[in-house]
Amino acid sequence: MARRLTAEFLGTAMLVTVVVGSGIAAQRLSPHDVGLQLLENSLATAFGLTVLILMLGPISGGHFNPVVSAADWTLSAVAGKGAGMPGREVLPYCAAQIAGAVAGAELANLMYGVPVGQLATTERTGAPLLLGEVVATAGLIALIFALVRTGRVALAAPAVGAYIGAAYWFTSSTSFANPAVTIGRIFSDSFAGIAPSSAPGFIAAQLVGGAVAVLLVLWFFPEPSTPADPAVDEVVVPHTTSAETGSGPR
Repeated sequence: MARRLTAEFLGTAMLVTVVVGSGIAAQRLSPHDVGLQLLENSLATAFGLTVLILMLGPISGGHFNPVVSAADWTLSAVAGKGAGMPGREVLPYCAAQIAGAVAGAELANLMYGVPVGQLATTERTGAPLLLGEVVATAGLIALIFALVRTGRVALAAPAVGAYIGAAYWFTSSTSFANPAVTIGRIFSDSFAGIAPSSAPGFIAAQLVGGAVAVLLVLWFFPEPSTPADPAVDEVVVPHTTSAETGSGPR
Protein backbone atom coordinates (compact mmCIF):
# COMPACT_ATOMS: atom_id res chain seq x y z
CA MET A 1 0.00 0.00 0.00
CA ALA A 2 2.83 2.40 0.82
CA ARG A 3 4.34 1.78 -2.59
CA ARG A 4 1.02 2.37 -4.34
CA LEU A 5 0.33 5.59 -2.44
CA THR A 6 3.81 6.84 -3.31
CA ALA A 7 3.10 6.11 -6.96
CA GLU A 8 -0.19 8.02 -6.79
CA PHE A 9 1.52 10.95 -5.06
CA LEU A 10 4.35 11.05 -7.58
CA GLY A 11 2.14 10.48 -10.60
CA THR A 12 -0.28 13.25 -9.66
CA ALA A 13 2.59 15.55 -8.74
CA MET A 14 4.28 15.05 -12.10
CA LEU A 15 0.96 15.45 -13.92
CA VAL A 16 0.40 18.84 -12.31
CA THR A 17 4.04 19.76 -12.92
CA VAL A 18 3.45 19.04 -16.61
CA VAL A 19 0.20 21.05 -16.67
CA VAL A 20 1.51 24.04 -14.72
CA GLY A 21 5.04 23.98 -16.11
CA SER A 22 3.86 23.87 -19.71
CA GLY A 23 1.30 26.58 -18.89
CA ILE A 24 4.01 28.89 -17.57
CA ALA A 25 6.27 28.10 -20.53
CA ALA A 26 3.45 28.68 -23.02
CA GLN A 27 2.61 32.02 -21.43
CA ARG A 28 6.22 33.12 -21.72
CA LEU A 29 6.90 31.73 -25.19
CA SER A 30 3.64 32.95 -26.77
CA PRO A 31 2.56 35.94 -24.67
CA HIS A 32 0.23 37.40 -27.29
CA ASP A 33 -1.41 34.24 -28.66
CA VAL A 34 -3.81 32.48 -26.30
CA GLY A 35 -4.69 29.84 -28.89
CA LEU A 36 -1.03 28.86 -29.25
CA GLN A 37 -0.68 28.79 -25.47
CA LEU A 38 -3.56 26.33 -25.25
CA LEU A 39 -2.05 24.17 -27.99
CA GLU A 40 1.31 24.03 -26.22
CA ASN A 41 -0.32 23.30 -22.87
CA SER A 42 -2.65 20.61 -24.24
CA LEU A 43 0.05 18.74 -26.18
CA ALA A 44 2.37 18.62 -23.19
CA THR A 45 -0.45 17.40 -20.94
CA ALA A 46 -1.64 14.70 -23.34
CA PHE A 47 1.84 13.27 -23.85
CA GLY A 48 2.83 13.66 -20.20
CA LEU A 49 -0.27 11.91 -18.88
CA THR A 50 0.24 9.00 -21.28
CA VAL A 51 3.83 8.52 -20.14
CA LEU A 52 2.92 8.73 -16.44
CA ILE A 53 0.21 6.08 -16.76
CA LEU A 54 2.62 3.79 -18.59
CA MET A 55 5.34 4.35 -15.99
CA LEU A 56 3.39 4.22 -12.72
CA GLY A 57 0.16 2.45 -13.67
CA PRO A 58 1.62 -1.02 -13.05
CA ILE A 59 2.29 0.00 -9.44
CA SER A 60 -0.90 1.78 -8.36
CA GLY A 61 -3.31 1.49 -11.27
CA GLY A 62 -2.45 5.00 -12.45
CA HIS A 63 -5.53 6.79 -11.14
CA PHE A 64 -3.99 10.22 -10.36
CA ASN A 65 -7.57 11.44 -9.94
CA PRO A 66 -9.96 11.15 -6.96
CA VAL A 67 -12.96 10.75 -9.27
CA VAL A 68 -11.33 7.72 -10.92
CA SER A 69 -10.67 6.16 -7.50
CA ALA A 70 -14.21 6.86 -6.29
CA ALA A 71 -15.75 5.51 -9.49
CA ASP A 72 -13.59 2.39 -9.31
CA TRP A 73 -14.85 1.69 -5.79
CA THR A 74 -18.46 2.52 -6.67
CA LEU A 75 -18.56 0.20 -9.67
CA SER A 76 -16.85 -2.52 -7.64
CA ALA A 77 -19.43 -2.15 -4.88
CA VAL A 78 -22.31 -2.31 -7.36
CA ALA A 79 -20.81 -5.39 -9.03
CA GLY A 80 -20.34 -7.04 -5.64
CA LYS A 81 -17.61 -9.30 -6.96
CA GLY A 82 -14.63 -8.03 -5.00
CA ALA A 83 -12.81 -6.76 -8.07
CA GLY A 84 -11.65 -3.16 -8.23
CA MET A 85 -10.76 -0.76 -5.43
CA PRO A 86 -11.72 -1.60 -1.81
CA GLY A 87 -13.48 1.22 -0.01
CA ARG A 88 -10.75 1.45 2.64
CA GLU A 89 -8.25 2.53 -0.04
CA VAL A 90 -10.24 5.40 -1.56
CA LEU A 91 -9.44 8.08 1.02
CA PRO A 92 -5.71 7.27 1.20
CA TYR A 93 -5.53 7.37 -2.59
CA CYS A 94 -7.35 10.72 -2.69
CA ALA A 95 -5.12 12.19 0.02
CA ALA A 96 -1.98 11.11 -1.83
CA GLN A 97 -3.33 12.56 -5.08
CA ILE A 98 -4.21 15.93 -3.56
CA ALA A 99 -0.91 16.24 -1.73
CA GLY A 100 0.93 15.30 -4.90
CA ALA A 101 -0.98 17.88 -6.93
CA VAL A 102 0.01 20.73 -4.61
CA ALA A 103 3.63 19.55 -4.55
CA GLY A 104 3.66 19.31 -8.34
CA ALA A 105 2.41 22.87 -8.77
CA GLU A 106 5.06 24.20 -6.42
CA LEU A 107 7.75 22.20 -8.21
CA ALA A 108 6.77 23.84 -11.47
CA ASN A 109 6.85 27.24 -9.77
CA LEU A 110 10.36 26.57 -8.46
CA MET A 111 11.62 25.52 -11.89
CA TYR A 112 10.35 28.75 -13.44
CA GLY A 113 11.33 31.08 -10.62
CA VAL A 114 7.73 31.75 -9.55
CA PRO A 115 7.25 32.48 -5.83
CA VAL A 116 6.13 29.41 -3.89
CA GLY A 117 2.69 29.73 -2.30
CA GLN A 118 1.44 32.24 -4.86
CA LEU A 119 -2.26 31.71 -5.53
CA ALA A 120 -3.96 31.91 -8.91
CA THR A 121 -6.07 34.92 -9.83
CA THR A 122 -7.74 33.49 -12.94
CA GLU A 123 -11.48 33.36 -12.33
CA ARG A 124 -13.24 30.44 -14.03
CA THR A 125 -16.94 30.80 -13.32
CA GLY A 126 -20.31 30.53 -15.00
CA ALA A 127 -22.68 27.77 -16.04
CA PRO A 128 -21.03 27.13 -19.44
CA LEU A 129 -17.65 26.38 -17.83
CA LEU A 130 -19.20 24.17 -15.16
CA LEU A 131 -21.13 22.27 -17.82
CA GLY A 132 -17.82 21.84 -19.64
CA GLU A 133 -16.37 20.21 -16.53
CA VAL A 134 -19.32 17.84 -16.21
CA VAL A 135 -18.86 16.80 -19.85
CA ALA A 136 -15.07 16.52 -19.58
CA THR A 137 -15.17 14.38 -16.43
CA ALA A 138 -18.04 12.20 -17.57
CA GLY A 139 -16.27 11.45 -20.82
CA LEU A 140 -12.99 10.64 -19.10
CA ILE A 141 -14.49 8.27 -16.53
CA ALA A 142 -16.77 6.59 -19.08
CA LEU A 143 -13.78 6.03 -21.38
CA ILE A 144 -11.64 4.47 -18.66
CA PHE A 145 -14.27 2.02 -17.44
CA ALA A 146 -15.48 1.19 -20.95
CA LEU A 147 -11.93 -0.01 -21.65
CA VAL A 148 -11.79 -1.90 -18.35
CA ARG A 149 -15.14 -3.63 -18.80
CA THR A 150 -14.38 -4.69 -22.36
CA GLY A 151 -10.93 -6.09 -21.59
CA ARG A 152 -8.94 -3.35 -23.37
CA VAL A 153 -6.98 -1.86 -20.46
CA ALA A 154 -3.79 -1.98 -22.53
CA LEU A 155 -5.19 0.97 -24.48
CA ALA A 156 -5.83 3.08 -21.37
CA ALA A 157 -2.66 5.17 -21.43
CA PRO A 158 -2.86 6.40 -25.04
CA ALA A 159 -6.65 6.65 -24.96
CA VAL A 160 -6.74 8.74 -21.78
CA GLY A 161 -3.93 10.96 -23.03
CA ALA A 162 -5.71 11.47 -26.35
CA TYR A 163 -9.03 12.22 -24.67
CA ILE A 164 -7.58 14.85 -22.34
CA GLY A 165 -5.69 16.44 -25.24
CA ALA A 166 -8.88 16.66 -27.25
CA ALA A 167 -11.03 17.80 -24.31
CA TYR A 168 -8.75 20.80 -23.79
CA TRP A 169 -10.26 22.04 -27.04
CA PHE A 170 -13.85 20.82 -27.19
CA THR A 171 -14.88 21.73 -23.62
CA SER A 172 -15.41 25.31 -22.52
CA SER A 173 -13.48 24.70 -19.28
CA THR A 174 -10.36 23.27 -21.02
CA SER A 175 -10.99 19.98 -19.23
CA PHE A 176 -9.56 19.97 -15.72
CA ALA A 177 -11.67 16.81 -15.07
CA ASN A 178 -9.79 16.08 -11.84
CA PRO A 179 -10.38 17.48 -8.32
CA ALA A 180 -6.75 16.94 -7.26
CA VAL A 181 -5.42 18.74 -10.33
CA THR A 182 -7.93 21.52 -9.73
CA ILE A 183 -6.62 22.00 -6.19
CA GLY A 184 -3.04 21.91 -7.42
CA ARG A 185 -3.71 24.53 -10.07
CA ILE A 186 -4.86 26.95 -7.36
CA PHE A 187 -1.15 27.36 -6.61
CA SER A 188 -0.25 28.60 -10.09
CA ASP A 189 -0.90 32.21 -11.03
CA SER A 190 -0.38 31.41 -14.70
CA PHE A 191 -2.23 30.43 -17.84
CA ALA A 192 -3.00 27.07 -16.16
CA GLY A 193 -4.21 28.46 -12.83
CA ILE A 194 -7.64 28.68 -11.25
CA ALA A 195 -8.60 31.14 -8.52
CA PRO A 196 -9.43 29.55 -5.14
CA SER A 197 -12.97 30.96 -5.33
CA SER A 198 -13.57 29.12 -8.62
CA ALA A 199 -12.25 25.72 -7.52
CA PRO A 200 -15.27 24.50 -5.47
CA GLY A 201 -17.60 24.92 -8.45
CA PHE A 202 -15.22 23.00 -10.69
CA ILE A 203 -14.84 20.20 -8.15
CA ALA A 204 -18.61 19.93 -7.71
CA ALA A 205 -19.05 19.73 -11.49
CA GLN A 206 -16.40 17.02 -11.68
CA LEU A 207 -18.19 14.95 -9.05
CA VAL A 208 -21.43 15.30 -11.00
CA GLY A 209 -19.62 14.24 -14.16
CA GLY A 210 -18.22 11.21 -12.35
CA ALA A 211 -21.69 10.19 -11.19
CA VAL A 212 -23.07 10.58 -14.72
CA ALA A 213 -20.24 8.40 -16.05
CA VAL A 214 -20.91 5.64 -13.50
CA LEU A 215 -24.56 5.53 -14.60
CA LEU A 216 -23.52 5.39 -18.26
CA VAL A 217 -21.06 2.57 -17.61
CA LEU A 218 -23.67 0.57 -15.71
CA TRP A 219 -26.14 1.09 -18.56
CA PHE A 220 -23.80 0.27 -21.45
CA PHE A 221 -21.55 -2.27 -19.72
CA PRO A 222 -23.58 -3.85 -16.88
CA GLU A 223 -21.23 -6.84 -16.82
CA PRO A 224 -17.57 -7.16 -17.82
CA SER A 225 -17.19 -8.87 -21.20
CA THR A 226 -14.61 -11.22 -19.70
CA PRO A 227 -14.71 -13.15 -16.40
CA ALA A 228 -13.74 -11.02 -13.42
CA ASP A 229 -10.10 -11.44 -12.52
CA PRO A 230 -8.73 -9.45 -9.57
CA ALA A 231 -5.33 -9.39 -11.29
CA VAL A 232 -6.60 -7.53 -14.35
CA ASP A 233 -9.93 -5.95 -13.43
CA GLU A 234 -8.35 -2.77 -12.11
CA VAL A 235 -8.13 0.86 -13.19
CA VAL A 236 -6.36 2.39 -14.98
CA VAL A 237 -4.00 -0.50 -15.74
CA PRO A 238 -3.45 -3.89 -14.09
CA HIS A 239 -1.07 -3.94 -11.16
CA THR A 240 0.09 -6.34 -8.50
CA THR A 241 1.59 -6.11 -5.05
CA SER A 242 3.47 -9.42 -5.09
CA ALA A 243 6.87 -7.78 -4.62
CA GLU A 244 5.56 -5.94 -1.59
CA THR A 245 3.47 -8.61 0.09
CA GLY A 246 4.62 -11.90 -1.38
CA SER A 247 0.98 -12.84 -1.89
CA GLY A 248 0.68 -12.53 -5.65
CA PRO A 249 -1.74 -10.35 -7.61
CA ARG A 250 -4.17 -8.22 -5.63
